[in-house]
This record gives sequence, C-alpha cells and structure tokens, in this order.
Amino acid sequence: MLRSGVLVLLTGLYFAQGLPFGFFTQAVPVLLRDAGYSLTAISLTSLLYAPWGIKFLWAPAVDRLGTRRRWLLITQLGSAGTAFALAATDVTGSLRWVFVGIAVINLLAATQDVATDGLAVRLLGPRDRGIGNGIQTGAYRIGMIVGGGGLRWVFSEYGWRVLMLTLGCLILLCTLPVVALVRDEPRTVEPEPAREALTTAWWQRLRRPGVVGLIALLAAYKFGNAMASSIAGPFLHDVGLSLGQIALVSGALSSAGALLGSAVGGWLAYHYGRRPALLAGGVAQTLAIGLYVVAAAGFGGYGLVVTATMTEHVLGGAATVALFTLMMDASEREFAGADYTLLACAVVGAQGLAGFAGGAVGDVFGYTAAFGTGMVLSGIGCAVFVRALDRGAGPESLTTWAPRASRA
Repeated sequence: MLRSGVLVLLTGLYFAQGLPFGFFTQAVPVLLRDAGYSLTAISLTSLLYAPWGIKFLWAPAVDRLGTRRRWLLITQLGSAGTAFALAATDVTGSLRWVFVGIAVINLLAATQDVATDGLAVRLLGPRDRGIGNGIQTGAYRIGMIVGGGGLRWVFSEYGWRVLMLTLGCLILLCTLPVVALVRDEPRTVEPEPAREALTTAWWQRLRRPGVVGLIALLAAYKFGNAMASSIAGPFLHDVGLSLGQIALVSGALSSAGALLGSAVGGWLAYHYGRRPALLAGGVAQTLAIGLYVVAAAGFGGYGLVVTATMTEHVLGGAATVALFTLMMDASEREFAGADYTLLACAVVGAQGLAGFAGGAVGDVFGYTAAFGTGMVLSGIGCAVFVRALDRGAGPESLTTWAPRASRA
C-alpha cells in the first residue's frame, strides 16, 4: 500500500508545480493586455515556459549530481525566494523583471519536476505507480486551479505584492514535507566519470535499446486525442457558446473531469495492470472524440457539446495517467529522472505537433473532418501501441506489461 507520507510528499510537490503555472498562464496575460501589449506580443510569452520542453537536457545532471533532496530544496526555496523578490517589483512601470521572474520560476519548477519524478520512481513500487501518477496529475491540476482561480482573486482584491507573498508562502508550505520526509538516498551511480558527459547524457539515454520505439508508440497513442483537444476550445467558441459558458465548460467542469479521470486511470492501473488500463483508456478516449464528431456535424446541440468536452477530459485524463504509469515502469531506477523526463518531453513534443495538425486540418476541412481524423488516429494509435508492446517492444526495464511478464 502507498504510505501516507509518500502521498503527502508527492501531492505537495506536484501541487507546487501547478500553482505558479496556473497563475502565470491565466492572470499574467490579462496584466499584459491591460498594459497595452498586443495579442502577438502576449503570445510570445509562451517562450518563458521553454524549460518544460527542454528539461531533458539537464535531467541527467539532476540524477547524477548531488541528491534529489538537495535538488528539491534548492528549487523549492529558489521559487519561493523569486516570488518574494517579485513582490518588491513595481509592475506599474516596466514588466522586464516580471518576465525574468517568470522565466526563473519556470526553470526551477521544471528542474523540481525532474527530481520529483525520479524520486517518485524510487519511492513507488510497480503496483503503486498507478495511484502515484493519479496523484501527480490530480495535484498538479488542483495547483493550476488554485493558481488560476484563487491567486487571481488575491491579485484582484489585494494587488501584486500580496499575491506574490502568498505564492511564496504556499511554495514554502509545500516544501515542509521535503524537509520532514525525504532523506539523502545512497548513491547508486558514481558521478565522477560522468561529469564531462553530462551535457550529452540525455543522448545516451535516448540510444538505450527500445527507447526510440517506445517514444514512437507513446506519440501514436496520444496523437489523435491531442488533435481533438487542441481545437476543442475554438470549437466551443464557434458553435456559439458565450465567454462565460466557455469559462464554465473548459475551466471548472473540465478541471473536475480531469481530476476524476486521474482517479479513474490510477485505479485501473492499480487494480487491473498496465495493459487493461491502457487498452480501456485508449478505446474510451477514442469513443469520447466520437462525441465531438457528432456535435461538429450539427447534432445534439449545447448538451452534446458539454457532454463531449466533459467525457473527453475524463477519459483522456484516465488514459494519460495510465500512460504516465507505463513511462515510470520504463525508467531505470538509477536514471529515473532522466529517463522519465525524456519520455515526458517527447510526449509533449508529439502533442504540440498534433495540435498544429488539428488546427491545419480544421482550417482546411472543418471541425467534423478534424475531429474525425483525430478519432481514427486515436483508435489506430491505441491498437498499434498495445500490439507492439504485446510483441515485446520497448526497453528491457519495461517489465510490467502483462504479456511480456507472462513469457518471462
């Protein structure tokens, strides 16, 4: 069973990641617009979140230098300190230091994620990883909700300084479990011979037999669903929902659906294993996209649009948690942070390409064709994924896939 201390620790760390991300992505654009920035200029602030996409470059250093406890304390305290420093920044003038602060917090949070994922792989047994990944997804989502909703309210009521002080204090609160529960684990990888190669160590992890094939399968599994998700927001607008209705559906209801999906995915992986969870999740998310196809064709009205959005978040979220669980299984304990981060970044990159594809197909052929293409690709991706793993695809560390285990 998952120990309560591990539950508290992982919840606090993943919540701490979502907290600033939720605020910065939802409130800062409003602040910039109020300051007179163009939409194009505001969109360029997405570059401040680049560390989340390239963190695999320094993930091996997190595994090999120092301890995970030290990395967690440095990144958490650094994020809190940056928030406190931003509290002294005058946002009525230049926003330069706000941009610098956001970039620093994103760098620290992305590095904290590497250390947390590596710690999770070491702390969670194979059976507990389903629940652990449910906690990961759910706690991060709750952090985004609190950051995007609660902190935005603090900002509107009390201003920038109180907001940043509150953010810093919340991050410090999430650091307490690290101080109380994490110990410096004995090193299993000698750092000295690897120091010179740390800048290219991610390439060595990528070249591990079976990793590239697994990345291709992960991308295939999520590509169709990511296509549909990427155009869901514009679809809500174009079918006539008001901004208030969109905020309700894609904000509160979808967040609740994603939390439910995280719990379902963790439960399936825990009780039934990886293959049944991923097969059920892949089929379910494909059927959920089918609801979008029907809604885009003009049937069902507002009720079906809301149902499709909720269903996709619940079932897509369940499939994602099961997928994350398998990614943990494929990570070697000695290189857990680097391996898991490499796989996670690859999935993020594939989802970005899928988002572009969804928009391109939608522009040329319309929503029905775009959702239909996503549904077909989701179904094919799920079938290819399951079939390939049944045949033994993936790295040797992936020992929890049922058919492979039965042959061993």
